[in-house]
Parts: sequence; structure tokens; C-alpha cells
Amino acid sequence: YRGSNMVGKVESAKAKDDYTFEITLKEPNAKLLWALCSRSGLVFDKNAKYDAKTQAVGSGPYLIDKFVPNDRVVLKANPRYKGIHRAQTNKIVVRYFVDDNAAVDALSSGSVQALAPISGQLAKPFKDDSKRYDVSAGNGTDKFVLAMNMKGERTKDKRVRKAIRYAIDHKQIIASRGGTDLALGGPIPSLDPGYEDLTKLYPHDLQRAKELMKEVGFDESHPMDLTLTYPNIYGTQIGDQLRSQLKPIGINLKVNIVEFTTWLQDVYKNKQYDLSMVDHNESHDFGQWADPTYYYGYDNKQVQDLYAKAMLCADPKESNKLLAKAARIISEDAPADWLFNYRVVTAKVKNLEGMPFDMNQEILPLYNLRLS
Repeated sequence: YRGSNMVGKVESAKAKDDYTFEITLKEPNAKLLWALCSRSGLVFDKNAKYDAKTQAVGSGPYLIDKFVPNDRVVLKANPRYKGIHRAQTNKIVVRYFVDDNAAVDALSSGSVQALAPISGQLAKPFKDDSKRYDVSAGNGTDKFVLAMNMKGERTKDKRVRKAIRYAIDHKQIIASRGGTDLALGGPIPSLDPGYEDLTKLYPHDLQRAKELMKEVGFDESHPMDLTLTYPNIYGTQIGDQLRSQLKPIGINLKVNIVEFTTWLQDVYKNKQYDLSMVDHNESHDFGQWADPTYYYGYDNKQVQDLYAKAMLCADPKESNKLLAKAARIISEDAPADWLFNYRVVTAKVKNLEGMPFDMNQEILPLYNLRLS
């Protein structure tokens, strides 16, 4: 099933006793523990009889009591749970809101006790009312990637890609979003193995950007035409900002906002784009940059070798060093700009305890959730 290959090359897997399961690999896999904490580590009960499309069988603190697609999931405490994270609340309802304003109204009225994610702008009234609400930004692995097609007619020129990176004012973009996101200068976020602060490689420098574009033969009076394509789920603000920031260096940026399915077909599958922007929220996804068939079109043998060695390294510290070295090479090559590391803002009522903030887009442990 999806994700099972993350475990690596398995020699054997067996239960040694009631509490010990042994996996023997044919070669080291630096991502093994992470893989076992994801879909790859799911344990299925071969004797269970249920409809996998509508029912769930598990051994965690909660059971799924009810599931209404696009509306809610109702969780109830598992009376048979034997672990150390026993549910602190008997029933939890996880609701899904399509409309941001409806979600804000639900928190204001008390219909819900926590809301995530919420934009910095919409969170402001709750932040101002600190007697009743707590607002916090949690760390995560979301990377808003401005990909530059490495096989594009214009963007295959490294000078153009470097100019774009120098021209982007990340501080301005982050401030316009409420100031909660973090600057990110490379492909690895702070929570992932191999992270290094690379933001100083391409500081905001309009003069340097103009010089590079002039070398290519373009300036503001004779601009280069490029198209930015991204899904409509991200709104218009980022596209408008990038168009404005690239104009002074001699780039006439056309912003093409499309349905996500169109982006998948045109950009992800067919690789027909100049620039593309999307949120890559997966953790431990650095391997994309070592895959020349991925939609980035980035093909660097040194990076591929470093990544392969890092994945075969049994020493985490050594593996991290190899990943960091590869990430620096990628950032210097400028196949993309990492606009920011998106942080999820969560607003909750003051008396709600145990709400997770970090990475709650991917992992949402609710066993400790309770109203005091």
C-alpha cells in the first residue's frame, strides 16, 4: 500500500514474543524509525472483520464513533486501550469548515473550543482577547516552494534563477501574512534531519538581481516574460507580491491561478511551466531533490550521491551532515526559492488544555485534550 516502500529493503520481519517485533534489513535505512511512525508502521489485525472504506480498527486511545465526509469525525474513548496515553476526554468532535468566517464564528460562539489553522489576520481578535483565548503558532514542515523549471527556456539559465531569488523580499511576504511564518533558505525545514540555516545565501539584493538580469539581456524597460502557475487554494496575494517584486529587475510575471487538478496535470505531470508555487507540507521529503524525474527537473549527480549515502548511513549525525551538504548545493543552484516555512496558527479557549500546536497539520494527538 502507499508508503510501504519507506521501510526499505526488508530481509525478514517477525514477532519474537508478545511485546517484541524484529525487523531485519538488507541494508541500513536512515528513515526507518520515521517510516514506522507513519503509514508504513500500521499494524493490521488479520482476524478483524470490517469494511475498510467506512470503518476503522485500531488500538489507540480513541475509536471512531462516527464519520461524516467533509463535515466531522466523532471520536470516543477506547475502553480497551492498554497504553500510557489514556484519553482524558470521553468524546471529541473534529469538525471541518470550508469557510474561514464560519470557523471563526464557531470559536467565537463557543461551538468549538479550538481552531486550526487560522490565518494571522483572523486570529488577531482572539489574540487581543487574551483573557479568554490563547493563540500560538506551531512549528511544522510546510515549505512554500517557488519552483523554477530547470528545463524551461528561460529558467534553465542559472543567472535568471539567482536573480529571482535575490529579488524576492521574504520579510515583506511573511509580514503580510501576519508575521508568524519563518524564513527558509533551502529545501530542509528546521524540524527535519539535515537542517541548516541557508537564508544568507540569497539575501534581498535588488542591485545584484538587476546585474544578473542585465547579463542575460533584460531590464525593466525590456522585460523577460515568465508565467507563474499555482493552485487557486493559495489565493491571489502571493502572486501579486511576486509580480510586484520581480518587475523592477526586468521580469514581467504573468500569474496563472488554476484549479488544483489543472496544476497536477500541467505542472506536476507534464512539467509545462516557468515558475510554480505550492506548499510541500510533507516531512522527510528531501528525496524529491534527488529524483530527476520529479516535476522540478533538478538533476544533480552530486546531490543524488550524497542523498543515497545519507539514507544508507546508520549514524544519524553523519547522515544529517550529508543531507545538509546536499541541501546547501541545491540552494546554491537555485532550482527554487523557498518563500517561507509555514507555521500553523492555532486559537483555543483559555480553559482547553493539552492542545498540540507543533505539526498539528500532520499529527494530531488528542489523548491529553481536556477542559479544565
